[in-house]
Amino acid sequence: MFEYKDFLIETDKFALNIGPSHPATHGVLRVLVQLDGETVINAEPIIGYLHTGMEKFAEFRTYHQAETITDRMDYVSGASNNLGYILAVEKLCGVKAPKRAEYVRVILAEFTRISSHLVWLATHAVDLGALTEFLYCFRERELILDIIETVTGARMTPSFYRVGGLAMDVHKDFFDKTRSFIKIFPDKIAEYEALLTKNKIWLERTKNLGIISAEDAINFALTGPSLRGSGIKYDVRKANPYSRYEDFDFEIPTGETGDVYDRYLVRMEEMRQSLKIISQAIENVPEGEYLSYDEYPEYVIPPKKRALTTMEGMISLFKYGMEGIKPPKGEVYVSIENPRGELGFYMVSDGSAFPYRMRVRPPSFCNISALNKMAKGYLVADLIAIMGSVDILLGEVDR
Repeated sequence: MFEYKDFLIETDKFALNIGPSHPATHGVLRVLVQLDGETVINAEPIIGYLHTGMEKFAEFRTYHQAETITDRMDYVSGASNNLGYILAVEKLCGVKAPKRAEYVRVILAEFTRISSHLVWLATHAVDLGALTEFLYCFRERELILDIIETVTGARMTPSFYRVGGLAMDVHKDFFDKTRSFIKIFPDKIAEYEALLTKNKIWLERTKNLGIISAEDAINFALTGPSLRGSGIKYDVRKANPYSRYEDFDFEIPTGETGDVYDRYLVRMEEMRQSLKIISQAIENVPEGEYLSYDEYPEYVIPPKKRALTTMEGMISLFKYGMEGIKPPKGEVYVSIENPRGELGFYMVSDGSAFPYRMRVRPPSFCNISALNKMAKGYLVADLIAIMGSVDILLGEVDR
């Protein structure tokens, strides 16, 4: 990394700080840029302004309480982060959720992916001067948040999953609202693309900018749309299926050039593929239990009806809330495909009610490492487009 003292020798070059309080950095990111005129020579991302110690904080909470931390890391895709965490705890305990719960988890995760991509598209477009796209995207995002709120009671930080299933069963309104959204959303995506995909200004601001080759993308450990935009067909949902993703038919969109425009196209197609998954899941949600309490009573919270009508259920609920669960000693790593890439949870249990260690592999942290490689040789204005195309979220970068 270069420092200000480096400019004492190279007097024809100067430093520019972008952030940490700049709207185009999408959070408290500071980028120290070395310029030759308006051409970027170096662009070093400097992180840590939002550091909250969430991983260490989780080690002083029960496994159930720690779930609420995960959706604050990536507060734009809370249900996805919750899913990765709860799958890690279930693997630690040797618990499997019922098929009904798995399908509902998939639906919520894919709704979250669409919602996150809408926030990205809206803000990325504003960065490049297209305000109308922002208004369109947030119109549909509001519908998605309404659906999520119908089920979980929260809009952005649901913490709705439980070890072995869900906090409660879903009801008819959820199915009705989901089917209504499925009907209207394809036309809405077409509206977004009509504004941008062949727009001459948009093409000039995104094509052949921020190019990263497939080899470099792999070397930087990029995942998600930032990797697939460079032509690498890697998606955790296909490579290592979880939550019954193997039951659904969907494609993995990829780009060719690895530029800002390719990353845009990949996310647009991902929204269509997510809708395809939701359409399949909502029509095939099986009947049955939403919690696997009978199979794993020592790890799974009893259903509310059981807790209110049986002495065993009441005692189990009390112990679950007051003492927490105690997974056997061991360590696990579980990864999922969140909207930004591979999100991994490494957890160590010492047999107590608190995680001995919890470490997170957030996609944004790895993806932002390639910013310097992507930005060299482009203009300052192009740097804003390149940063936006990576789609980082500082809550999970700093944790």
